[in-house]
Amino acid sequence: MGSYRRLAYRIFGEHIENIAPHFSELKVNIKKAKMKISLQEFLSMALLASMITFIVALPILSLVLALLIKTVIFSLITAFTLSILAAVGAFFLFTYYPQTIISQKGKDVDNYLPFASLYLSTVASTKLSIDKIFKLFAKFSEYGQITKEIEAITNDVDMFGIDINTALERAVDRATSKNFRELLWGMLSTMRSGGDVNMYLKEKARSYMNEYRRKLYEFSHQLTVYIEVYLTTIVLGAIFFTILTAIMSGLGGGGSDTILLQFFLIFVFLPLISTLFIFLIRSISPTGE
Repeated sequence: MGSYRRLAYRIFGEHIENIAPHFSELKVNIKKAKMKISLQEFLSMALLASMITFIVALPILSLVLALLIKTVIFSLITAFTLSILAAVGAFFLFTYYPQTIISQKGKDVDNYLPFASLYLSTVASTKLSIDKIFKLFAKFSEYGQITKEIEAITNDVDMFGIDINTALERAVDRATSKNFRELLWGMLSTMRSGGDVNMYLKEKARSYMNEYRRKLYEFSHQLTVYIEVYLTTIVLGAIFFTILTAIMSGLGGGGSDTILLQFFLIFVFLPLISTLFIFLIRSISPTGE
């Protein structure tokens, strides 16, 4: 990746400065995703990926379309147009990558947020200051991305000498989860208004836990439906089809074709459907596991 980055920047680095101001949101996303790369380098890599896509797609599409259409000029024009579209698509897919990282980190934060907020609420009940609460949380908690976000706040306070309010503002700017951003904003507002942070955290923890219980309840009902569908349509359907084809094969012949069909059903179709079913269950799971 390092050599690819250097090559891309060597080719496009001088020309990228003109278009970089139009990608201010991408710059923010790169920073939020904690990617150790500048906006200019990232855009250079995206342009190189786009150029490679065009170079690879043009001859392949030209050959395929020439064989299908039988008209060389029309196939070349069509292939050129499709290659440009593929190159543009590759560029925008590349620039969307930081947003994918942010979404994944935000999901990780949301998964742990009910328990992390409860942990913060428990520590806050000791009447410690917010910076000490965050230090304890960062040192002893294991809540994935949330722990890293809190560690960044403590680093701002301890290493850079930033006051806790400013550190919270910086944390809000780089937060990858909307819910976590709201939690930090609420803590900051409560501190500035002289309110009770402990009570605020207790209410937020209660709210997050209620939402988590609701998601678990909905997931259990969805899982019941999916399991019934899987057992009745996939498993029983496959068993019924296997028995039926065996009987038909015994009555009408064609044993080799039937065995091949049954082999495909048992060793290819069922494992594939089961794998897709597992991914479906993971996608709707509140914890993503």
